[in-house]
Amino acid sequence: MKKEPLILFALPYLLVLIFLSSCGNNTAEKNAATTAKETPRDTAAKEKKAEAPPKRAPIINIMDTVSVKRTVIYMKDSAATYERISMKLGEIYGFKLAAVLKKTGMKTAGQPMAWYHNQKAPYYFEAGVPVEKKAGKLPSNVYVREIGTDSVTIARFYGPYDLLPQAYDALKEMMKERRKKAKEKIYEIYVDDPMDKEGKMKDPYKVQTDVVFTWK
Repeated sequence: MKKEPLILFALPYLLVLIFLSSCGNNTAEKNAATTAKETPRDTAAKEKKAEAPPKRAPIINIMDTVSVKRTVIYMKDSAATYERISMKLGEIYGFKLAAVLKKTGMKTAGQPMAWYHNQKAPYYFEAGVPVEKKAGKLPSNVYVREIGTDSVTIARFYGPYDLLPQAYDALKEMMKERRKKAKEKIYEIYVDDPMDKEGKMKDPYKVQTDVVFTWK
């Protein structure tokens, strides 16, 4: 069976940066400037990528642990095409959730997270961020998910996002061998900032993304 590349479902490096930048400032103008500066991918970049040599294998470290208790505010959305997923995620992280945090006074308590529900159009997903404490009243399109201290197996992934399916495959294979069943959807935590202090992209093999399998 042909597998869809999960890079198009995963939160792009630049969108994570947009979200982190949005949480750190308080004006829509700065958010818009960040988005305009960080998101474009011009033709030259695509051509360079097409001519690049094959990537080396990613680093995937699998470990058993217990999940951290989190309260996550998130938004649901869908996209008719792969291309629109990136745009929708950029809106959620860079503007919509940032605006909710500002209005309610909630503070973030962890890195951005995402859940992906299917691999066929239309694509359904959820994008959220942990908060220290939920506000009393949230907009009708913002939801809350409580993550408990469950048994989890985590694939700590270091490498280009288009190789991320290998982390999913490794987790699923291991859980199959152990005869463990998923308690909830696999989710991703974007642990590291993909940009350095000078605003340059880091070596992707030094940027950590956790792929979390909660089991029972």
